[in-house]
Amino acid sequence: MSRLFASVRARATLAATLVVAVALVAAGTAVLLSLRSNLLGEAGTQAERSARDVATALAVGTRYTELNLDDDDRPVQVVDESGTVVAASEDLERITGTGVDAVDPRPSASPRDDDGDDDSGESLEAGEIGEPATVGDGTATVDGDTEDYRFVTVPVENRRGDRLTVYAGAPLSAEHGAVNTALTVMLIGFPLLLAVVAWVTWLVTRRALRPVEGIRREMAAITASEDLARRVPVPGTHDEVARLASTTNETLAALESSVERQRRFVADASHELRSPIASLRTQLEVAAAHPELLDLDGAVEDTVRLQRLAADLLLLARLDAGERPADARVDLAALAREAAEGRTGVSVRGDAVVQVAGSRGQLGRVLANLLDNARRHARSAVEVSVRRDGEAAVVAVADDGEGVPAADRERIFERFVRLDAARSRDDGGAGLGLAIARDVAVRHGGTLTVHDAPAGGALFELRLPGA
Repeated sequence: MSRLFASVRARATLAATLVVAVALVAAGTAVLLSLRSNLLGEAGTQAERSARDVATALAVGTRYTELNLDDDDRPVQVVDESGTVVAASEDLERITGTGVDAVDPRPSASPRDDDGDDDSGESLEAGEIGEPATVGDGTATVDGDTEDYRFVTVPVENRRGDRLTVYAGAPLSAEHGAVNTALTVMLIGFPLLLAVVAWVTWLVTRRALRPVEGIRREMAAITASEDLARRVPVPGTHDEVARLASTTNETLAALESSVERQRRFVADASHELRSPIASLRTQLEVAAAHPELLDLDGAVEDTVRLQRLAADLLLLARLDAGERPADARVDLAALAREAAEGRTGVSVRGDAVVQVAGSRGQLGRVLANLLDNARRHARSAVEVSVRRDGEAAVVAVADDGEGVPAADRERIFERFVRLDAARSRDDGGAGLGLAIARDVAVRHGGTLTVHDAPAGGALFELRLPGA
């Protein structure tokens, strides 16, 4: 069991760590992508600003040689319609990503085609600047330093009508540095955070499972000692573990009651069996020594008592085992008339047909037990009534005897209980009839209760769901 708790803790810790790891990876990826996107956008804005500055100077008529292209961080190319570089940053040694690899300016004498058409694909007025466009990422070597850049292009037409394209780049070193720094922080911080999460989860689950371990130890002690009176500790947390402990104690209480009832049942059954067995043995021993003294009627009577008691015990055992009754249609009115037939002083009245679902044999046993009990206590008459009460079927057995005291109206349904202690077992039986009757009623989804009869005796009411 300790291994089980350890594995539960390990699984909980692993699950929590995995969930946090997935969340951190997703959040980290989103942060890195957002950071890179923002920094690339900023680099594009800077490159566009540089390209616009140069395009503005060209638009107002600044000569190629007079352009201010000395910003070492932002390489610039000015290209005419024929693809010739007419101006470039002074220290630009190499460039890729703009589509024009030349870095040495070569001013063109005739920047326009003979027909005067513009090959750039965009019609511009003299001195007008076109819309900027992002070319993409590339590299450039400026004054011996090679770096990555984001390039933007801006079309422009100067006052002479020359159609030019300005390429300007902004360094991506800040973007690379920020992304690498963030990635480094994540690679160092995420494992540390996961370790903290795993450690905290391990401690929390250990504390949460500590009451469960206490329950386990107490259950192991109860199993070893077989002392069902002991109970497991209930933590004061009012959570699932507390409810588990409460349910465990309820189960132990029910088990203790069941075992005690079983022990009492075995003891009472042994006591009830001892009398007819002892009587039968005595008669047989006497008959063996003196055959002429054999009381055959008494031996038969004791044998019949044993047979009935064994049948009652077998039925109770089957009911305790949870045997489900048959689902047949049974007419309680006809069954009551059959049970009353041949019994002196018993009358049956009520509805002609009252049907229920269940076992005909077990329900017949209930009515027979109720009539036997009523005849033993009645002065002169027993009345059986069968009726419908809404969706329920009701059988009432009333006698005109002394009745049952209110304090004993539940106790009489216990096994081997006889209120009249002076009554002989021959006359009163073993005290199982009413217990069997109630158990059968409960198994059929009904109830069996006792009240005061109109004639002053006892009224036993059997209520079952109607078919």
